Amino acid sequence: MDLIRQFFHYVYNVPQLISTVGFPGLMFIVFAETGLMVGFFLPGDSLLVTAGVFAAKGYLPIEWMPPVLTLCAIAGNATGYLIGRKAGQALYNRPNSLLFRREHLLRTHEFYERHGGKTIILAQFIPIVRTFAPVVAGAAEMTYRRFAAFNVVGAVLWINSMLFTGYFLVKLIPGLDKHIDLVVIAVIFLSLLPAIIAYAREKYRQLRSADAPTSPGSAPRG
Repeated sequence: MDLIRQFFHYVYNVPQLISTVGFPGLMFIVFAETGLMVGFFLPGDSLLVTAGVFAAKGYLPIEWMPPVLTLCAIAGNATGYLIGRKAGQALYNRPNSLLFRREHLLRTHEFYERHGGKTIILAQFIPIVRTFAPVVAGAAEMTYRRFAAFNVVGAVLWINSMLFTGYFLVKLIPGLDKHIDLVVIAVIFLSLLPAIIAYAREKYRQLRSADAPTSPGSAPRG
C-alpha cells in the first residue's frame, strides 16, 4: 500500500512529474490516458496546463507540443476505439481490478447514450470519461469514419485549449509559475466541475421523483 500511495503522490505532483519525464513522458501520458483503459487516473488536464506554463518559461518546446501531443491523443483515442471494437460487450462483464473499474465504463456508456457521437468531443474535457468514451464507441459499433471525425476535433480542442491556457496565463500574470500548485488545484477543480454538476442534477432528479405524489389513477387497488 505504501508503494501505491507513493506512486500516486508522485503522479499528482504535476510539476515534478513533468520535470522528470519531460516531453517524451508527456507524449506517453497523453496516449495512455486516452488509449489505455488503465490510464483513467492520470492527471491529463492539469498536466497539459502545467506543460503550457513550463513552455512559457522556455523549459518545453511550445512549437512542437500542440501538433505532437494532438497526434498522441488521436492515436490514443483510436486505440481505445479498436479495443472496444474487438472486445465488444465482453468488456461490460469484466470484473473490477486495481486498474479497471467497471462502473467507469457503465457511466461512460450512459453518457454516450445521452449525447451520441459528440460524446467523443465532450469526453476529452471530462476526466475518466475521456478514457472510456472511445472504448464505448467501438463497442457500440460506431463507424470508424464517423469516430475519426469526432476524434480529430476533440483532440485538437482539448490539447490546444489546455496547453495555451497555461502558456498565456503565465504571460498575462507574471510570477504565476511560482504558484503553480494553485494553478493545478484550480484546473483539477474545473475539470471535475461538469461531473459534479451532472451528479448533483441526477441526485436532485431522483429526490424530485421520490417526493412526487402518487397520482390517484396509479394507486393500487385493494
